Amino acid sequence: MQRLETRSDEELLAETRYRSAAQALLGARAAERYDAKAAREHFQKAIAAARPQERMQLRRMADASLALAERRADDLKVAVERLGQEAPSGRQLFLLRFMGLVAPPAGTGMVRRVRGIAIVIAIVVVLLAIGFGLAKLVTLPFGGRRRQKAARAKASAARGGG
Repeated sequence: MQRLETRSDEELLAETRYRSAAQALLGARAAERYDAKAAREHFQKAIAAARPQERMQLRRMADASLALAERRADDLKVAVERLGQEAPSGRQLFLLRFMGLVAPPAGTGMVRRVRGIAIVIAIVVVLLAIGFGLAKLVTLPFGGRRRQKAARAKASAARGGG
């Protein structure tokens, strides 16, 4: 399996001796690209080509990879724990949930996609407002001094001229 990890996708597709392992690697790579459809196809081929004693582990691996590809944070945590690995941290799961909101998986409804666009626009507007507020806050003392200087000049003109 370690030797197969260094091969390209084309080499893995052509693999005949260790077909199930090659298909599982292709499925995992597709899941990392958030391509759930391709990952599902590769894992189905891997499970079909695997020996009966390997199928349960491949199903667990497929569950974890598909949960990642479909941005299902809670399912990913459970699936990774079933594999016997350390579950993703709370921050990683939060970012996956946020990613699911902003960029929903392919095949989701139009409402979820529009919601993602609206979230991105809202984030941009909030960041611009924060930047504008900070710029105003920084320039506030300088503007105040100018007004004070103008007021002093006006008062001295009024006293001297009046």
